Amino acid sequence: MIANFTFNDQSVFEDDYLYFYDTLLTPERSQHQVDLIYRLLDIQAGMTILDLACGHGRIANRLAAHGYNVTGLDITAFFLEKARQDAASNGVKVEYLQGDMRSLPFSDRFNCIINCFTAFGYFDDNENRSVLTEAYRALKAGGKLLIDIQNFSRVLQEFTPELITEREGNYMLARSRYDALTNRTYTERIIIRDGQVRRGQYFVRNFTFPEIRDWLLQTGFSEVEGYGYDGESFALDSRRMIVVASK
Repeated sequence: MIANFTFNDQSVFEDDYLYFYDTLLTPERSQHQVDLIYRLLDIQAGMTILDLACGHGRIANRLAAHGYNVTGLDITAFFLEKARQDAASNGVKVEYLQGDMRSLPFSDRFNCIINCFTAFGYFDDNENRSVLTEAYRALKAGGKLLIDIQNFSRVLQEFTPELITEREGNYMLARSRYDALTNRTYTERIIIRDGQVRRGQYFVRNFTFPEIRDWLLQTGFSEVEGYGYDGESFALDSRRMIVVASK
């Protein structure tokens, strides 16, 4: 059904993505995530924050509205333009940069780095590890990295090979398969919108907490903690897996 995957068709993360995910990425959900980031990272005045794979700026702009020094980096120009427009309309200042998380232009710059809404795991394992290495290098001594990804046990429990999302007479069909040999979920996305049909594909690497903890420790982080969606201790049935690693 799905073959010849490479990373990762960027077209699946542009306008159609925002259109169909708009009802999921509500202001209330975004504020919940920002509040949790404050709490888990103990963000203080004057801290520098990198939103890594910042998308359209829904988290970065909220952090900047509280007066923090925020940089957002994403590979998708469409998202960055949306982020800049939103920042301007809300009177906040964020440094938005187009770049690849596998090769960051920073060293010892940030107190905190955040990577939200399953924006980690889209490469092969060597490149996924390089993302962690680059984040480690970009952090100041004592800095923290927060990664918000899916809880793998929930992925397996709730796995749906075909999922249809409808909005205003438009449709997004996601056909997925799980590969136990690579621990990846492969997805083909078919968009039927305004009389046009578009296709894209991507994969996401899944992690158990012990595995990603070990990766982070091997990268050089001194301590790794796991939490659920509301900041509770991570458990098998947690809605999300939020990992906080200290340099």
